[in-house]
Amino acid sequence: MIKAGIVGATGYTGAVLTDLLLEHPYVDLDVLTSQSYARKQVADVFPHLRSDKRYVEYSPELFEKCDVAFVCYPHGESYPVVAELVERGCRVVDLSADFRLRSPDAYPEWYGFAHPRPDLLADAVYGLPEAYRDTIRKARVVANPGCYPTALLLALLPVATRIEDDVVIVDAKSGVSGAGRKPTEKTHFCAVTENFRPYSEVGHRHTAEMVQELSLAAGRPVRVSFTPHLLPVDRGIQESIYFRPLGGLPGKQAWLDIYKKFYAAEPFVEVCEHVPALREVQHTNYCRLTVREDPQAGVVKVFTVIDNLVKGASGQAVQNMNIMFDFPETTGLMRRA
Repeated sequence: MIKAGIVGATGYTGAVLTDLLLEHPYVDLDVLTSQSYARKQVADVFPHLRSDKRYVEYSPELFEKCDVAFVCYPHGESYPVVAELVERGCRVVDLSADFRLRSPDAYPEWYGFAHPRPDLLADAVYGLPEAYRDTIRKARVVANPGCYPTALLLALLPVATRIEDDVVIVDAKSGVSGAGRKPTEKTHFCAVTENFRPYSEVGHRHTAEMVQELSLAAGRPVRVSFTPHLLPVDRGIQESIYFRPLGGLPGKQAWLDIYKKFYAAEPFVEVCEHVPALREVQHTNYCRLTVREDPQAGVVKVFTVIDNLVKGASGQAVQNMNIMFDFPETTGLMRRA
């Protein structure tokens, strides 16, 4: 049994994490922090969680008995908290982007601040289990991947070295919960319902993460053109990804065989014969995907779906924790979250 805490527990990702950790057989959820709801019971804020635990204001001293902390602060606000917790001997899974990019020089361009802890950044491990399981196991800081990059990377890791020296096109759609719990003019119900539109059409921050990790997997620079869209649903991501393959088009079944072999031992990636839909993965930690050839255009199409709050955030964070503490990787993740 380990003790865990959540910093920023009342956003969407914090709430899903709370739900998962309250039911985890090897976790005592000891600390839940919130600026807005300090001293309130969990069940008063999220009645479906049915917990009498109370939120408290953040203080690093509260985590001195915790083995692991999950930090759910916005980008640019997470790194000082992560540093404080690591200094107190706590292992950290950070759900912001503050430790995802490997070079400190990338942060001014993509996130608008100079990273003040390049030493801790160099120590952080990118938390995609399907790619970095062995290094996650020993990490002090795990940078939980973004939701869009998770879907993209799971779709292309098996074929990264087979991508032609051309641009990868990522056409992505996400549910509204991906924008966070605080409503905005663009995410208000009246703006979203019965509507559909792209946003951050050029230069979305997740592009840097996609390029970084896909280029590492390919062993050379890979260009990515990424366009996200807002779906009028609460949760889920669907991505249609296009690339030109090296060595021609061997046929749909040959591609499926490559994917099935690559993911044969992975508990949360399912390769399908059909094109998967959002409902197949909502409230779960699964990624489902399939692949098609387009001979007329000379491209390969990969279709993938995840739940942005589970495999795209909180479920993947728990999966990383399981690896870090040598629990069975699927523990606490086989039910709907």
